[in-house]
Amino acid sequence: MRSILIVPTSLLLMVGAATADENHAVNQDGAVISPADTAKVAAFDILAAHAHRDGRRVTFHMTTNGTAGSDTPTPVGDLAGAPVLSYVWPTSLDPSSVGFEGETGILALAATSHPDFDDTPLFDEDGDGDPANDGTKWHSHWVVLTPTPACGEGALGVRDIEEGTTPRMPATWPGLPIFIDSPGFTPLFDGPEITLNVAFSDESILADAAYDGVTAALQVNANIHAPLLCVTDVFDIASGDLSLPGKLN
Repeated sequence: MRSILIVPTSLLLMVGAATADENHAVNQDGAVISPADTAKVAAFDILAAHAHRDGRRVTFHMTTNGTAGSDTPTPVGDLAGAPVLSYVWPTSLDPSSVGFEGETGILALAATSHPDFDDTPLFDEDGDGDPANDGTKWHSHWVVLTPTPACGEGALGVRDIEEGTTPRMPATWPGLPIFIDSPGFTPLFDGPEITLNVAFSDESILADAAYDGVTAALQVNANIHAPLLCVTDVFDIASGDLSLPGKLN
């Protein structure tokens, strides 16, 4: 992953660009605001996370201190040990709200990039006629996160599907042995902003929902075995403590 050097003058320009569009998360009432931190990679330094809804459709977006989506992982050439970069919106919604087995962890929406594998078999993100070569392209997932000691002390991981079990999965589950869905919602980028527009089958479940914003790195286990996918580095948390202070209105 390439580094981005930020000097005070360019930082001011970045912040100015981020706040210039009134539709950006940083300018929304009720957004979860996070202070700029020049020690962080700008593309993953969160300035604000926000979500709002129109009936059963929800817009999740995040303002960063750099150009959102400009950094992608350096490939390692194999699934084992493959790196993943992500923009994540953890929510208070039960996993059953998007088709997973209920009460199984933290339901989170994520936009990810991972050049070493493609986990969206139903979609051809780059439009070249091959749906199996698009891992680098930013794409969306629902994931269920759980505390996973095998990933490290206090670390989260994407919940594994235990051998011999058949928990409920969404219709667009990509077949990996983890609680992950590939719904095909397209991440949109606008300078410092990343946006995901998603739809739910039942708008009643969205009442009083809460959210947060996180940028993080994940990694596939070198043995491609449980735990399959661990959170290895948290770059920024909008709330600072993953308290889900954002309210979906």
